Amino acid sequence: MKASTKRGLTRVAAPLLAALLLWLTLAWAPGSSSLAQPARQGAPQSADFDHLRTGFALTERHAQARCESCHQNGIFQGTPRDCASCHRPGMRLARGNVVMPVKHVPTQQACDACHNTRSFTGARFSHSGVAPGTCMTCHNSSIAPGKPATHLPTTASCETCHRSTSTWLAVTGGHSAANAVGTGTCDTCHNGVGARGKHPAHIPVPAGAAKCDSCHRSQASFTVAVRMDHTVVATAACMSCHNGSTATGKPPTHVATTAACETCHRTTANWTSVTGAHSSANAVGTGTCDTCHNGVAAKGKHAAHIPVSSSTTKCDSCHRSQTAFTAAVTMNHAVVATTACASCHNGTAATGKSATHVATTATCDTCHRSTTVWTGATFAHAAANAVGTGTCDTCHNGVAAKGKHAAHIPVSSTTTKCDSCHRSQTAFNAAVTMNHAVVATTACASCHNGTTARGKSATHVATTATCDTCHRSTTVWTSVTGAHTAANAVGTGTCDTCHNGVSAKGKHAGHVPVPAGAAKCDSCHRSQTAFTTSVTMNHTVVATAECKGCHNGQYLGEGTTGALAKPANHIPEAQLLGGSLMDCKACHSSTASWPTQRINHNNSQGNGAGWCKSCHDSATRYAGSMERKTLRHEAKASAVVTDCSQSGCHRPLGTRGTPYSKW
Repeated sequence: MKASTKRGLTRVAAPLLAALLLWLTLAWAPGSSSLAQPARQGAPQSADFDHLRTGFALTERHAQARCESCHQNGIFQGTPRDCASCHRPGMRLARGNVVMPVKHVPTQQACDACHNTRSFTGARFSHSGVAPGTCMTCHNSSIAPGKPATHLPTTASCETCHRSTSTWLAVTGGHSAANAVGTGTCDTCHNGVGARGKHPAHIPVPAGAAKCDSCHRSQASFTVAVRMDHTVVATAACMSCHNGSTATGKPPTHVATTAACETCHRTTANWTSVTGAHSSANAVGTGTCDTCHNGVAAKGKHAAHIPVSSSTTKCDSCHRSQTAFTAAVTMNHAVVATTACASCHNGTAATGKSATHVATTATCDTCHRSTTVWTGATFAHAAANAVGTGTCDTCHNGVAAKGKHAAHIPVSSTTTKCDSCHRSQTAFNAAVTMNHAVVATTACASCHNGTTARGKSATHVATTATCDTCHRSTTVWTSVTGAHTAANAVGTGTCDTCHNGVSAKGKHAGHVPVPAGAAKCDSCHRSQTAFTTSVTMNHTVVATAECKGCHNGQYLGEGTTGALAKPANHIPEAQLLGGSLMDCKACHSSTASWPTQRINHNNSQGNGAGWCKSCHDSATRYAGSMERKTLRHEAKASAVVTDCSQSGCHRPLGTRGTPYSKW
């Protein structure tokens, strides 16, 4: 070995040897307060060294640890003896040791108060260092077990009820405000498992619906401050409890029935508030009401009840409702038929005469024919009632008896009496004869307006004149004399606005035919008083019509002279125009005079095509101023002439004379 190498080893080994000697000196020094950790099991150490003399016993896992795990850097004196210095995260001596987890139970106790040196998991926890009200800091189901899912819902701290730290079941319930026991949540605990529930003899209630605190008002005791709440047992039959055992039942004097209690008993506050329900289950037959309603088993007739004809009269003769006596009562007067009306209708037992009743001593049924309503009275105006002529309004004044209604026909004065028109004393609207004398000074339209009395029809002549301008009778409408005054505003050419056969009389069937729409009535009829007077025929309105349409013998009665027809000896139309028919105006050029004419021979060529000789022969029979000659008046002895046109002189189509008009 080289000298330099030996010198280097000497420099290294010398300090180590000195440290070992110092350790042995301290370790064996009696009373030494320094902590020393033995070497790992099997490591060389002095058989006489007792680590307990240092004040820190090496047990379990500590006895197996290497000395340098605690005595670091060869330093023995001042080594900490508490667990936290080595087993808390971040401590200098913690290094690779098992340390306190983040979710460790929060505590101020020393580790070895709960943990041993064998294992952390075998800890023995002591609640002595836990502050009151902080249980849930650990018992939150994360650090330590918390409340189970079935735990009573509460915001109170654990120790409010849990009195032991060794078991959860040592519980003393305190229903204080701090426990926050909400309404309707009693059975969350009081279900026979978490806490005592309903006992076997408890009143039956609908499952799930009824809550304990519906009736139990005290959280200190079930049996005190109990108020029965029937709303929570509404779906249960009353008799399931009210059977004389669980709760009060029917008394011996109860009405015999198999119906359920609530059929009649409508309130749960008392038994006496009863509304009888006479259903089929109660078997209440017709006429059997008084079996119970006799004043003993059930309420009977009161002292002021209407007197009935006999003891055999049954309640349901009038009382139609089995719910209440006073409801749906239909009075049956048949059961009091032999009793005078006034014995009941005296204002006490039943409604009597009103203060405004007609003064009379007659019995009620003299006038009142109905037992249903008072207003259906038929008044009998007998001698006993002394109803004289013109005295109707003594009673019929709207107070004592019905008077004139608001829409009554207005009469001329207050002295007009009802019987001026109303002829019947049985009914106002029967046998009424209208007497217009009592309305003589009133304008017709004030009544005849379609509301009070019949008014103008939809087809009435348009006019602003008063009714009596034209209507002369108060008996019928059709007795009319039309007055075409200025007030009626009948303008020229407007007659047919009314005289159209609907609103007023129009043209009759035999009227001279005129062109539709063009000819107006007043073209010929000059009088507005009568159609047949002052008629002046105006041919201009019929200029487009054929003359013979009127002048044919059918309209001889029109106007003053009629539409004259052709005389019997008039030239036949067949003799002119080559035998063709033609109208009067082909020859007659004036509508004022028939003689003003101009003969029209047009196309009449004679010799059979309208014989000339028919008119111009000296022996002719037709009227007219035509020249007449014999057929041979200028003929030669040898000529044979059959018509004027063959004479050789008269040539209708020749060059002499004027063709077709003057030959």
